[in-house]
Amino acid sequence: MSERVIAPKNRGFLFLDSHPGGCEQLVDGMWQAVPAPAPADGEGPVALIIGSSAGYGLAATIAGLAGIGIRGIGVCFEKAPARRTGTAGWYRTAATARLAQEHGRDMVFLNGDAFSDTMKEQVADVLNERFGGGLDYLIYSVAAPRRTDPDTGDVFGSVLKPVGSAHTTKTLVFDEHGAPEVKEVTTAPAEGDDIEQTVAVMGGADWERWITFLAERSLLADGFTTAALSYIGSPLTAAIYRQGTIGAAKAHLEATARTLDERLAKTLGGRAVTSVNAAAVTQSSTAIPGIALYVGLLRGVLGDAMVPPICQLVELWDQLSGARPLDLDDEGRIRLDTWELAPAVQNAVAERWSAATSDSVAELADLDWFSDEVRRLYGFSVPGVDYTTAVEADVAWPTPTA
Repeated sequence: MSERVIAPKNRGFLFLDSHPGGCEQLVDGMWQAVPAPAPADGEGPVALIIGSSAGYGLAATIAGLAGIGIRGIGVCFEKAPARRTGTAGWYRTAATARLAQEHGRDMVFLNGDAFSDTMKEQVADVLNERFGGGLDYLIYSVAAPRRTDPDTGDVFGSVLKPVGSAHTTKTLVFDEHGAPEVKEVTTAPAEGDDIEQTVAVMGGADWERWITFLAERSLLADGFTTAALSYIGSPLTAAIYRQGTIGAAKAHLEATARTLDERLAKTLGGRAVTSVNAAAVTQSSTAIPGIALYVGLLRGVLGDAMVPPICQLVELWDQLSGARPLDLDDEGRIRLDTWELAPAVQNAVAERWSAATSDSVAELADLDWFSDEVRRLYGFSVPGVDYTTAVEADVAWPTPTA
């Protein structure tokens, strides 16, 4: 693919192309946002980040690399440039790999299906051959529509549905001219095996399979620690999220953490936790009814006091690495969302939610910020990037140095 000017083309919140330069600049900015970067001694702990190219998984990767000097493996599933550009995660991974190399971090990125045993075998091979075994950390951050069970070949599909009865909620959309509209959307309730299917994809089964797979190959170091990233969210979105099919999957993930924690404590002196992160604009969250409106209103209430994912993950690494004590709730979860769920904040957002209409939403929510955040997911609206200049979209997947 020759150099060309890449302009944003979208259908709602989904963009058809990504901008390599914008994605690179975003990753650079995240790296620079990590305070007190670790020295480049090449001897940092060995970590595996599953879901390393987007959202909180990307933040975990960059915060770990820049903040505590991890080395290890990132796993993600991205499309290479072809007729269209590569996915944004493809370019973000290339940029992350470049920064890791520049700062003396030995990080290998593998592209493929994290649910498959083939990928697990690839990771095991790299851990043995490049890092001599001994994995210290595993961060699990996977959001996917489908999962194939490696044992049975059965394909499960996740759905976004309330449980028990249909749910009507406000949601934010933009018309073809970019004008905001607040509409009501009704989602039919889960039926049949919708809950079981969603739990099979988004619950803790694959996370546990990773731990078992690596443990059976003696690849977990003494004191091994693992964290799966989760979300609870506001009462305003609970019916479609925490009390819905995805919420059932998150509950399963948290139950899996408790099981793994007991097992790892006995065998390795290790531990397993879930980390409850706060709201952010991600490619996954924009697909959930009501979330776009909620996040825009939350930003309208808090402004720059919203804590971005990179700062949340710096705090997570501080707790996991022992730089700060673990701060767990009664269910053993690390809570990075307390600023979002503070009663004063939620009350203010709820008032704006009730008042939000197509006519008033621009005054109640920070829509400019929200729109830019969506565009930045694909490398657009990034400060300092000249979008009138042609760029090379045919960026190679990063290969590790010898």
